[in-house]
Amino acid sequence: MKKNRQDAIIELIQKYPIETQEELLSRLIQLGFKTTQATISRDIRELELTKRPTADGKQAYSLVDKEGQAFRKYQTILSEAIVSMELAENMLVVKTVSGMAMASAAALDSLEIKGMVGTIAGDDTIMCVMKDKNIGKTVIAEIKQWMKNVKE
Repeated sequence: MKKNRQDAIIELIQKYPIETQEELLSRLIQLGFKTTQATISRDIRELELTKRPTADGKQAYSLVDKEGQAFRKYQTILSEAIVSMELAENMLVVKTVSGMAMASAAALDSLEIKGMVGTIAGDDTIMCVMKDKNIGKTVIAEIKQWMKNVKE
């Protein structure tokens, strides 16, 4: 029964952009599965599902592949290390926990955020260069979304 339910979950997330556990639960019930939100939560953990940005800017569950595992690590680094972010023209100044700037900068570079040209890291500060000063707020929102996803 568990294997059938988890197989159904995989099928559903590959077929539909499922954003919440409630939506996933609803679709499973429509398929005839009698389950609870707590069970769905455990299945998500066991299947190591993650949320990724969709084309419309929302977040949807997806399977974690080797690349996804790396992204998950980057998300964890960012969520645990970043203290604050502030814009200064076309520069984003990111403050981190002491000693975490280099790891955080590597994570930011690996995420290939659109509009961010590159990073320079010290001990607790990262300077992110943007293509132009208008992209900064979008970049901050994207970084915050990446940080948020690891906590869900």
